[in-house]
Amino acid sequence: MSLTSRIKSLLVAPALDEQINKIRKPIGSLGYDPWGYNNESVKIGFSLARLLYDRYFRVEAHGVDKIPEKGPVLIIANHSGQLPIDGVLIGYALASREEKPRIPRAMIERFFPTVPYLGNLLNEFGAVLGDPTNCAKMLANDEAVIVFPEGVRGSGKLYQDRYQLKRFGNGFMHLAMKYKATIVPVGVVGCEETIPAIANIKPLANMLGVPYVPLALPAVLPAKVYLNFGDPLFFEDGEISEEEVTERVEQVKAAINEQIDKGLSERKRLF
Repeated sequence: MSLTSRIKSLLVAPALDEQINKIRKPIGSLGYDPWGYNNESVKIGFSLARLLYDRYFRVEAHGVDKIPEKGPVLIIANHSGQLPIDGVLIGYALASREEKPRIPRAMIERFFPTVPYLGNLLNEFGAVLGDPTNCAKMLANDEAVIVFPEGVRGSGKLYQDRYQLKRFGNGFMHLAMKYKATIVPVGVVGCEETIPAIANIKPLANMLGVPYVPLALPAVLPAKVYLNFGDPLFFEDGEISEEEVTERVEQVKAAINEQIDKGLSERKRLF
């Protein structure tokens, strides 16, 4: 028995095994798709994510049913917390919903695949290098894709800047228009407190070739997380100026801010 099979037998309950098998993915005869997604690895990741979701971060998710059950979808959220915990929790919320679950793909920062073993593991769990070409192919394949338009500007933000959205790029809007993808805004509250950073050690980051090295506690704190999914948005394709595209991006940004404010008002305590 392989190591993966051994781990699966310990972590994956028969009901979960059956549940993931029902969420069909276009995979090849060897069990992988062109981006490295693997059903058996997802089952293990799902089991671990459930522990984090239910017991460690005690996530409260509202409105996940607003994500369409099929067709191209861009799940656009604020980014925070130094590590991609927010993407894991959003993905689990959608994959575990009772009615019409979906396994979304997540766009990840370029430096994650350079970390030994981590890049391949993230690919097997459904993550894909955050490249416009990859995202376009995912949408053309009718996938639900998690995108953080703030990028490293969001994940590496300092605690003093928590819940302040950084600049959004316009790329996701061009893709949404071209592929007629539904946009679902998500406000994530709680991940800012999981690894609060008070400074970015830039010389060390430059030496290591990574975007940031946070000055923070070497631990992931069990902050309670709230996920609020907003109403779906749809933008028609057409010949419009870049200024008009930016205006549409600002609409999405405002919708995310609204969901962040909702999460902050719901929160009674940090932990």
